[in-house]
Amino acid sequence: MRVAAWVSAVLLVGSCTASAQDQTAAVRPGEQTLKRLSIEDLSSIDVTSTLKHAEPISISAAAIEVITGEDIRRAGITMLPEALRLITGVQVARFDGRTWAISARGFTISTANKLVVLVDGRSIYTPLFSGVFWDVQDLVLEDVDRIEVVRGPGATLWGANAVNGVINIVTKHSAQTEGTLVQVGGGSNFGQTSVRYGWGLARDGGVRVYGKYRYRGPQVFADGASAHDPLRSGQAGFRIDHGAAGRTTMTLQGDVYKGAIGIFDRPDSDVAGGNLLGRVAHTYASGSQLQLQLYYDGTYRRVPRQFAEHRDTFDLDFQYRTRAGARHDLVAGAGYQLMHGHAAPSQVLFFDPETRTSPLVNLFAQDEITLVPNRVAVIVGSKVEHNDYTGFEFQPTVRARWTPGQGDTLWGAVSRAVRMPTRFDSDLRITGVLPFVFLRGDAGFVSETVISHEVGYRRRFGSTASVDVATFYNHYDHLRTQEPAPQPPGFPIVLANNMGARTSGVELTAEFEPAGMVRVHGGYTFLSEKFRLEPGSRDLTSGVSEFNDPAHQVWLRSSINLPRDLEADAVFRFVGALPHPAIARYTELTLRAGWRRGATELSIVGDNLLHDHHPEFSTLTPPEEFLRSVFGQVTWRF
Repeated sequence: MRVAAWVSAVLLVGSCTASAQDQTAAVRPGEQTLKRLSIEDLSSIDVTSTLKHAEPISISAAAIEVITGEDIRRAGITMLPEALRLITGVQVARFDGRTWAISARGFTISTANKLVVLVDGRSIYTPLFSGVFWDVQDLVLEDVDRIEVVRGPGATLWGANAVNGVINIVTKHSAQTEGTLVQVGGGSNFGQTSVRYGWGLARDGGVRVYGKYRYRGPQVFADGASAHDPLRSGQAGFRIDHGAAGRTTMTLQGDVYKGAIGIFDRPDSDVAGGNLLGRVAHTYASGSQLQLQLYYDGTYRRVPRQFAEHRDTFDLDFQYRTRAGARHDLVAGAGYQLMHGHAAPSQVLFFDPETRTSPLVNLFAQDEITLVPNRVAVIVGSKVEHNDYTGFEFQPTVRARWTPGQGDTLWGAVSRAVRMPTRFDSDLRITGVLPFVFLRGDAGFVSETVISHEVGYRRRFGSTASVDVATFYNHYDHLRTQEPAPQPPGFPIVLANNMGARTSGVELTAEFEPAGMVRVHGGYTFLSEKFRLEPGSRDLTSGVSEFNDPAHQVWLRSSINLPRDLEADAVFRFVGALPHPAIARYTELTLRAGWRRGATELSIVGDNLLHDHHPEFSTLTPPEEFLRSVFGQVTWRF
């Protein structure tokens, strides 16, 4: 188990392309306002994550849920990863003051690698380990329009690593953020300040600029000792939109950030980065749509005594949508991504080679075929990608939906997706305190694969209630294992693909709004996982470093509008026990009280109210524990 601990530690360090979203269907100023919509209105929200063009969420042939900016505000959310706790079927757990373990439908580890995450069409995953450094993902949350989360494979549209889901974070059009916003918050173990200013342009365009600083205090161990892992960061950025009312729209946006993140046994880690994205979309008189997107993303991360990495990513994406006759709605595209990374070595680990440049080319096509107008449709498509690790990868899907009546949708899907190798899988070398490499990646590492079967049903009961249920059965092959050398002493241990798995589960979401002043949202998930080592595997860990998931989770949140502009909100969650290493099941409660009148909003939030401190996730002993906190926030808009 020492080997497992070392690998887990390296996975922890690691925790420490995608195609463009169809912005031609993005929210126009004045459309789709997400504040206090009825359940009937919410079911008509247009989402873009399942078809790459707008469609009402109620008829989507996928397990999809939307968290609106209003949901985030009412839940007292202050960090982007916390917003994902509101989504049924997503496992969100804090590892330490900087690291989050976030996954869907299993495979939760500190370097979870089976989700694609996008912000306004820009992929934020790192090819170092196919995951997301959540500690540097930050936004002015008032500028988030919605977060679309698709549970299940989305690789046909979004490419490799969209194995278990897609998280699509959509910010507001700049014409929706005119004026000045100042937000100041602070309390026990927390403080942040945001300033944003926006102004309008001709033809429904707009500009906004912002700056933000945040501080998170250190967490603790079980005995109350400090973990010395505070987070401090600053960020600034802008967005310009032009031509929203015409056939041609343009967007230019960018961000820069810099921060320091504590680690319990060493000096602070340094992080910095910046990105710039440009997008042009045109709608022809025939209704066909053409979109071109280009972005650059640069990152730097230094973890003392372990590694430092510079990475540059260039991404170009082209997409075209048209109708062919009365029955076919076609979307197709191509993309090219170039990633260049340099990882400086340390005494305990290094990457061989230190520098790698990786091109990724993709083509995709998808056809939505209407068999019975407004009733039955079939969606077929595939993405073909070529990477420099495994060559060509094919990721097809077949989906079908039946809408027997208004408010009812029955859907099913069969999909294939891959998690392609990364530098961690092929180039990693660990020495630890030894004079030789005792664990290494393998250039022969192949893509992990899944064949997924899904069936779902959603129903709306007028404007007062809705229910959504999704079931799945997934078959995984070529999962990562740690294979010791055949001769004593068993070193080096080599990363290989000698594990398979079967997972299945049920995800249930319900919403109830008995009166205009009260809304209740609930969710439950059950997950069954069965892992097996292939014949001949000698993995001493039995693969347990690749998954650590609760079998049961329950969510319940409520919002109440009270007289005199008062608001009351509660978020309850139950998370089942984690198996390895064992973390006891727990329940937690967040309460918020707010007052909003005119340009001023005041709120006070109590988080983790049921425990002084408790752990959520770990691969190390002892685990860090997360404190109860109380904080207040004031927002001015003028």
